[in-house]
Order: sequence, then structure tokens, then C-alpha cells
Amino acid sequence: MRPRRVLRQLPLAARHSPSQHATKHAEGTGHPVTRSFEPGEEWFYDYRSGQFFRGPHLAPPTSHPQSQPAPGPEGRVPANWEALLNS
Repeated sequence: MRPRRVLRQLPLAARHSPSQHATKHAEGTGHPVTRSFEPGEEWFYDYRSGQFFRGPHLAPPTSHPQSQPAPGPEGRVPANWEALLNS
């Protein structure tokens, strides 16, 4: 399994985004596993171990529409979104 760009970005984006939504959700709810929502990617990430893994097949939808950019939706993400990431 070789997830594309999100493999490198998930820990950074999920843990250091301005709202840190995924990390806060994992810590606050006891839901430690997240899954890619990128088209063609089927990996899972476990916050407890910091490891990626293949999980079960899930019911559709399994990704955002191919026509929707990431980050998205188009026109609603600030042009400087990368500069807004926490360091």
C-alpha cells in the first residue's frame, strides 16, 4: 500500500491544522482511527500507534467527488491555507 500525497500530509495536516479537527476528534471522542477520503485511497490511520493500515471495505461514498479539489470545496478555502497551519 502506497497512499499518495496524503500519506505525508495527514500527520501534519491533521495534527497541525488551524482547528486540528481530526486530532481533537480522536482525543475527545475516543475515536482514534481516521480514513482517507481521497479518490482511490483506502488507507486508515491510527492516532494511538501513529501507523497507517488497511482497514475494512466501507459502504459508499468512499471519497469526495473527483471533481472537488482538495482542500476543498473550491472557492471556500483561503488561498494562503498552508500558511495558516500551526507550526
